[in-house]
Amino acid sequence: MAEANIEVQVCHALPDSSFLRSLKVPAGATIEQALALSGLLQDIPGIDLAVNMVGIYGKKKPLDTILREHDRVEVYRPLQADPKEARRRRAGGKPAKG
Repeated sequence: MAEANIEVQVCHALPDSSFLRSLKVPAGATIEQALALSGLLQDIPGIDLAVNMVGIYGKKKPLDTILREHDRVEVYRPLQADPKEARRRRAGGKPAKG
């Protein structure tokens, strides 16, 4: 009996482009295996899985997470600015409400 395959998507967004690929992986495949099979790491060589966080539908997950049918594996870029600091800068020029 042949091993069942599941369909997943792998995506990564860049400032000026994006990578989105649907693929079939063996049931029981991990995030790391799906990334390797997708070709993402070859198409975008700057990705370092030791640095870039990964997740499924916006929730961070470890590379050894087992995938389920229709999961969307996402590779996140490092933050360019600290969100708290950016918020302070935006609020700095506005008078306090009261």
